[in-house]
Amino acid sequence: MSDAPVTLLGVRHHSPACAGLVRRTIRALRPAYVLVEGPADMNDRIGELLLGHELPIAVFSHYRGTDRVATSWAPLCAYSPEWVALTEGRAAGAEVRFIDLPAWHHAFTDRPDGAANRYADAETRYSRATERLRARYRVDTVDALWDRVFEIADPDGLRDRLDAYFALVRGDTEADDGDRARERYMASWVRAAVAHADNRPVLVVTGGFHQPALRALTAAPATTPGAEPAAWPPVPAPPDGAVGGSFLVPYSFRQMDAFAGYQSGMPSPGYYQRLWDEGPEAAAKTLRRTVVERLRARHLPASTAAHTLTEGLAALRGHPHPARVDVLDGLAAALITDDLDQPLPWNTDGPLRPGAHPAVVETVAAGTGERTGRLHPDTPLPPLVHQVTAEEIRLGLDGDRTLDLDLTNPRGLERSRFLHQLRILGIPGHTRLTGPDHGADPRDHETWEPRPRTGRDAALTEAGAYGARPDEAAAAVLTHRLRDTGTAADAGTTAVLLFDAVLCGAGTLSRDLLDGLAHRIRTTADPGPLGRALAVVLGLWRHDRVFGTAREPLLGTVLDHAVDRLFHLVEGLHGGPPGVDVPRLRALTAARDALLHAAPALALTPETAAATAARIARDRHAPADLRGAALGLRRALGAPAEPAGEAEAFAAAADPAVLGDWLAGLLALAREEVLRPAPKGEQSLLDTLDGVVTTMTDDVFLHALPALRQAFAFFPPRERERVAQLLLDRRNLRGSARTLLRTTTDPLLLARAAALEEHTDLLLDRHALGAPR
Repeated sequence: MSDAPVTLLGVRHHSPACAGLVRRTIRALRPAYVLVEGPADMNDRIGELLLGHELPIAVFSHYRGTDRVATSWAPLCAYSPEWVALTEGRAAGAEVRFIDLPAWHHAFTDRPDGAANRYADAETRYSRATERLRARYRVDTVDALWDRVFEIADPDGLRDRLDAYFALVRGDTEADDGDRARERYMASWVRAAVAHADNRPVLVVTGGFHQPALRALTAAPATTPGAEPAAWPPVPAPPDGAVGGSFLVPYSFRQMDAFAGYQSGMPSPGYYQRLWDEGPEAAAKTLRRTVVERLRARHLPASTAAHTLTEGLAALRGHPHPARVDVLDGLAAALITDDLDQPLPWNTDGPLRPGAHPAVVETVAAGTGERTGRLHPDTPLPPLVHQVTAEEIRLGLDGDRTLDLDLTNPRGLERSRFLHQLRILGIPGHTRLTGPDHGADPRDHETWEPRPRTGRDAALTEAGAYGARPDEAAAAVLTHRLRDTGTAADAGTTAVLLFDAVLCGAGTLSRDLLDGLAHRIRTTADPGPLGRALAVVLGLWRHDRVFGTAREPLLGTVLDHAVDRLFHLVEGLHGGPPGVDVPRLRALTAARDALLHAAPALALTPETAAATAARIARDRHAPADLRGAALGLRRALGAPAEPAGEAEAFAAAADPAVLGDWLAGLLALAREEVLRPAPKGEQSLLDTLDGVVTTMTDDVFLHALPALRQAFAFFPPRERERVAQLLLDRRNLRGSARTLLRTTTDPLLLARAAALEEHTDLLLDRHALGAPR
C-alpha cells in the first residue's frame, strides 16, 4: 500500500476566506479523509454534530479530577473552516475525523498564557511578525491586516498567501510543550490516514500556526512497502478518579465576538456572517444600515454620510471592496462630532471598554449581530439537565412566578436549597430578592423573582460537568472555588463560601470548608476579613434553627480560633493611617457578641478579654478608633468600673484631631452602654462624653465636628432621639428631643450640596486624584 497525497490547509478560526478555501479544496480534491483540528474524543459523535442544529453552537469540554478542574469551548458557526470541513467533507463522501487531543487534556490546561478557549491564534502570542506586517500595510490591528490581505482580497492565490503568512508568524519560534504534544498527536492521525487512504487524497485542516510543524512531522513516508497500515491513534481517556468529556451547547455571536472578550476569534461575527453569505459589498451596506437603525431606535442622531465616507476610505486605502474597518471608521466619522475619551475599539486589540461613546457601542453591537444557536431536539444532554427539569416539576418551580418561601417549613427549605444550588451553578431562571444574607441574619423567609431564561440550556449543559445532580454539582463548584482561591483567599472569602454551602444544604462540603476556614483563621493577618468570618460562623452557631447548624461543635472550634486570633492581632496594632477602620470595628463587634453569647465554646474568657481591652484603651500608640473600641468593649462585657484607667483613656482622646475616630470606635462597640444609666455613684458614658464636648472651645469644636458627626452616625435615628432626650434631662431642660435633630437648612440646598460632592468625587476618580476608599 503506497502513500496518499496530503494537502495541509492552515486556517484562521472563524475566517470566511479560509472557510471558502476549504470548501473549494474539498470539492476539487474529493479526498478520502478530511482531518480537522478538534477533540478526537468527539469522533464517535460526529453524527451528533451534524444533526441539523441552528448555528452557532460549541463543543463544550470538561474535566474534573483531584488535581484540577478544566472547561473549554470550541465554537462553530457557518463560516468556521472546521465546520465547512465537516459538512463539505461528509457531503463529498470523505471520512471525517477530529485529530487533536481532547480539550480537557493537560496540553491545553497547562498553557502558559492561561487561554480560556480551545482555539488560541498565533497572533496573540507571536506578535513580532504581525507588528512588521501591520507597519508594512499601515494598519492598526491584526484584524485589519487580516481583512486587507485575505477577506476582501482576490481569492486567487489565497492558499499561497496563507502559507506565507503562517510560515512568517510561526517562523523559528519554539512552541510550548502543550502545542508540541498536540502537533505530535495530530501528525500521528495524518500518517494513519495516509496509510489507509489507498492513494486517494487526504486533506488536513488545522490552525495556521500548526501547519509548518505538521508539514515537517508528516514529511516522511507513512508506511514501509509491504507493511500493515499504521493504526489509528488511541484517544486519551481521563485518569482513574477523574471525569471528562464533551457535550454540544448553544452559542451566540455575542459570545464569539472579540469585542466581548473572546480571545480566539474575529470581531463582529454578524458582519462576517453577511460577508460569508453575500460578499463584502452586501456586508458593508448591511452594517451601515443596521447601525443607523439602532441609533434612530435610541433617538440618537444618525447621519447618512457614512456611505460616502466609507467608499472614500476604501479607495484611499487601496481596498478593492470596503473592508470592515472602512465601514466602522466611516460610521465613526459621520456619527461622532465630540471628543472621544478613548480610542475606537476596532483600532486597538482588546474588548470594548466601559464608558464608550453611545454611537461606538451601537456600531459594535450592530457588527456583533444577535444570532443565537439552537440544538436539534435529538441532541444528547448530560444527566443534570434532565434531573433539574424533573426537580423543578416536583418542587413546583417550573413556572414564571414570584416565590415566597418559608424556610421553617420543610418543603420551603427544600425549594430554597434547590434554587440556591441553581444560583451557584449559574443557571438563569430565578433571582433572590430577600432572604438571610449571613449567619446572624434572623430572616426565615426568602423571595425569588423570575428572570429571563436566555442561555439556560447552555448553562445547564456546562454545569453538567460538575455532577449528575444539582446538589452534587453545586458542592463540586464550591469545592473548586475553595481550591481555586488557594492561599490567596482570606478568611472572609472562605466564610462566604461556607454560607453558600449552608444555603445549598451541602453538609459534607461545609465541614471541608470549616477545616479550610480554621486554617486561614490561624494564618490571617487582617482583622477585617477575620471579623467577617467570625460574624458568619457566630450567626450559624447561635441562631440557626433553619439550616441545622446551631451549637455545632466544629463551628465552636472555628469560633474559638477566630476570637483568639483577633485579640492577638489587635493588641499588637500600632500606628497606621488616621481615620476609622470600619471592618476592624465590625470584627471587634463580632468578637464582643461571641464573648457574650458563645462563651462556652471559647477558651478566652470575658474577664481576660476585658483586661486585654483595658490595655489597648490606655495604649497611646494604638489607633484612636481601636482605643475607643477597646473601651467600649470593656463596658459591653460588663467589666467592673476602673475610673483611673477610663480617665486616662478619655484624656488621650481629648485631642480634637483624634476625638471623632476614638468616639466612632467607642460607639461601634458600646452604643447600648452610652444610652444606659450608670450605677449609683458612677458616671455614665454619656455624662463623660458630654463633659468632654462641653469643655471644648468654639474653634476646637468646629475642628472636631465632622468627625463627631461621623461617629454619631452609628446611632440609628430613634437612638439619636434618645441621646438628645438624655442630654435635655441632664440639663433639667424641657423640650422636644426630636426638634433638636431637625435641621433648619433648606432641604434643596442640602440636596444640591450632596450632588456637588458626588460630582466632585466622580471627577477626582476619573482623573485618579481621589483618596483611597
